[in-house]
Amino acid sequence: MTDYLWDGSGTPDPEVEELERTLAPLRFPAKRWQQPVSRFPIRYRVYAAIAASMVLALVGGRWLLRPVETPWSVSGLEGSVEVGHRTAKDQGRLYVGQTVRTGSLSHATLEAEDFGQVELKADSEMRIVETGSHAQRMDLRRGHIHALIWAPPREFVVDTPSSKAIDLGCQYDLTVDESGDGFLTVETGWVAFQFQGKEAFIPAGAACRTSVRQGPGIPFFENSSPGFRDALLRYESSGDRSALTSVLTNARPEDGLTLWHLLTRVSDPDRPAVFDRYAVLVKLPPGVKRERALARDHETLDQCWNALNLDSAEWWREWKRTWQ
Repeated sequence: MTDYLWDGSGTPDPEVEELERTLAPLRFPAKRWQQPVSRFPIRYRVYAAIAASMVLALVGGRWLLRPVETPWSVSGLEGSVEVGHRTAKDQGRLYVGQTVRTGSLSHATLEAEDFGQVELKADSEMRIVETGSHAQRMDLRRGHIHALIWAPPREFVVDTPSSKAIDLGCQYDLTVDESGDGFLTVETGWVAFQFQGKEAFIPAGAACRTSVRQGPGIPFFENSSPGFRDALLRYESSGDRSALTSVLTNARPEDGLTLWHLLTRVSDPDRPAVFDRYAVLVKLPPGVKRERALARDHETLDQCWNALNLDSAEWWREWKRTWQ
């Protein structure tokens, strides 16, 4: 009985035979469900598959090429303003990839209700790079913008040929010349410049240069003395050590912002002079060790930064983690 139930061999039990006869009318009609053999030659089936693939590719491609709408619209048009490849005549929504260009006697305003307002001044060119619920990115290729951003910090970013300007809740002006070099001034809040591992943190009332050759420069307060600013420019341009000496000599306590950035950038032989002058101008906490600052220890540099009473190092390092 056991062999019969497993493989049909042997003598079945009479009860099993009786059960089989009873259930026979319910047997599955296997032949009725056999797959019919296709009468189409193989080559026709191949052609049909290729055609179906082409249709799918065409439909999918058209879907992928559909323009992505952004929350930004262009308004406040004056003079000759181009959006994409046409002359803008009235307010309109902008799409990812579109470029807005202003002529020598024109300007335009880009507005997004949840993010802010960007004024594009004369002779400027800006492209919409990315849009998202928590990320807006533009590319200022040349010209001058004035940005007023009310979105949360780090959600608005402007790329330039030499730096990435990351908004930390602020109002600022940014210019980019034909060579790709730029200059930023902050009216309220903070902006961070970042490029290839170099960073600069610019608070309200401060400014910072950026260059294609060197990336973000050294921030300075705009009310610093002309001698201080001129010496800093010479040092950034040429690395002249006498210019660095002049920077340190002309520095005020408020110029600790500049000296802190210098402390993170100057060569090893120049770092002791920068730190010693910084320690004279800025009251450092007792735990700061000179040798650790000269070694650019992160924790020590954070303590030096906090002594400026501008904002906690933990605050901007938190945003830095998000950018990276």
